[in-house]
Amino acid sequence: MSDAPVADKSSGCGHGSAAPPRERKPSGGVLKRLKSRRNQVDSRPVTEDDLRAQNGTVTPEDILGLRLPTRGYLCKPEDNIYNIDFVRFKIRDLETGTVLFEIAKPPHSEEDNENRASDGSAGRFARYQFTTAFLRLMTVGATVEFTVGNRPLNNFRMIERHYFRDRLLKSFDFDFGFCIPNSRNTCEHIYEFPQLSESLVRQMVDSPYETRSDSFYFVENRLVMHNKADYAYNGGQ
Repeated sequence: MSDAPVADKSSGCGHGSAAPPRERKPSGGVLKRLKSRRNQVDSRPVTEDDLRAQNGTVTPEDILGLRLPTRGYLCKPEDNIYNIDFVRFKIRDLETGTVLFEIAKPPHSEEDNENRASDGSAGRFARYQFTTAFLRLMTVGATVEFTVGNRPLNNFRMIERHYFRDRLLKSFDFDFGFCIPNSRNTCEHIYEFPQLSESLVRQMVDSPYETRSDSFYFVENRLVMHNKADYAYNGGQ
């Protein structure tokens, strides 16, 4: 999901007077940098089964009550009525500027549409492999480029929760703000990582893909997308 020249209507995301810092990109677009909410407070504990059993939509407050990674997805692909599509993604170490990972999504094809119809997780799951040094980074920037369909996005928000096995490591909460219809937007999420003990680092390195994350995307406090990822930190070994 990130990088490359940004087309017309780039960075339609905005917050009005509360807009986070922006910087001009070489291509002429605007890169918006987002920091996680610092006043985030976890809600009362809930389980995935609780959320599946309740009537109504899943809200940010519901997600902040989860204490375990989800087994499945809490919404369907068709709930993304705004046609939000993440097309580029880049991770860099903000201390050195070193790019650690970068990928662009290939253009859609008829075969892609058939695969999505037959596989409910297609396009919603990613697997990453990093070196052990990644776990000792202090601050990481994740730049995402995404497109929006013909509906405006009001109060576009992402909550991302990271776990090792059944332990919650960190929860991040980002406000994209407003995104105009038919726009291409570029935002960099600033991740400030918790310090991990050496024993926990070793367990995470020795247990590939047992570190997981759930990324929940909301529009007007309604869950519209749920993506999942897992991670290994034994790259180069």
